[in-house]
Amino acid sequence: MSSRLASVDALRGCMVAAMLLVNDPGDESHVYAPLAHAAWHGCTPTDLIFPFFLFIVGVSTALAFEPKLAQGAARGQLLRTALIRAARIIALGLAIHLLDILVSPDNHLRIPGVLQRIGLCFAAVSVFALYTGPRSWWAAIATLAIGYWALLLAGGTLEPFANIPDRFDTFVFGHGTYQFDAATGRGHDPEGLLSTLPSLATCLVGLWAGHTLRAGQTRPLIAVGFALAALAWAWSYALPFNKNLWTSSFALWTAGLAMLALWLFHTLVDQRNWPPLGRRFGVNAVAAYAGAETMQTLLPLVLTPEAQAAALNAWATAWSIDPRVTSLAYALAFLCLWWLVVHTLDKRKVYIKL
Repeated sequence: MSSRLASVDALRGCMVAAMLLVNDPGDESHVYAPLAHAAWHGCTPTDLIFPFFLFIVGVSTALAFEPKLAQGAARGQLLRTALIRAARIIALGLAIHLLDILVSPDNHLRIPGVLQRIGLCFAAVSVFALYTGPRSWWAAIATLAIGYWALLLAGGTLEPFANIPDRFDTFVFGHGTYQFDAATGRGHDPEGLLSTLPSLATCLVGLWAGHTLRAGQTRPLIAVGFALAALAWAWSYALPFNKNLWTSSFALWTAGLAMLALWLFHTLVDQRNWPPLGRRFGVNAVAAYAGAETMQTLLPLVLTPEAQAAALNAWATAWSIDPRVTSLAYALAFLCLWWLVVHTLDKRKVYIKL
């Protein structure tokens, strides 16, 4: 099987497009419920996007490394290349956050972030892919899921700022977290360091799925996907789904659903030759995401978020429509703009890699 599957590119691209859609509304105070994250406990469609992407990181790692290992490539050289790429992804995430405070000096430098978590998970899953096998992957998944649950229980509460991941991130990053409560001296970050451990479990499930897919087996994807989702659903009654904390139940729930999505995309795109919708975003995933984030960071230099929201609300009033419609229209226009960018890059066979 080829190391490059159109279905994987398509699924990755759909997740990138979804990220742009939910991250860039015209007015954050007027958003349809499915396009917003759960306030704390719970899981909306938006909460699935980042876990799906991390799952695909694991899938892609298996598809990229296994053919090279079969051809006799040196594991050490492959690992060095992977670690350099991971460092570049982390550096890009930090650079975007640095640009944010240069544009808006009142903001603070956030150290964790989406790209930072992707970089850390890619580095770790690369080690597993190169030096261990499926049994070790599942042992690590179980250890991470159960161990993290034990840590959360030891913390005594899951409430914001008071839970153990938030206390740990405050100790490590201080004011460098996404939110910081000066009154308590505690911070909170949905992409914090401690909660990266269960997100690695999500990524490792993707590694197994990629390994299984490369072996030409698809039925295990259905069985294991349903099993993980069912286990996680039952677990959620004791440990709620929570993206901010990336609870163990959430990690396995999203991994199970992502595995079923992978099976569906593989069946439709690779086996039945359906058009790989989303592929253009998928082959330039980091470029599209980082470019869109940079654009949104620079936009306040031209139009402040408050002025933008006021204009959209004025149009909604003038047309007697729900302001969520104009907010969504802005997000769709933003998405279409970036589709034109990745379409042009793909037509010219330009693929930006880190």
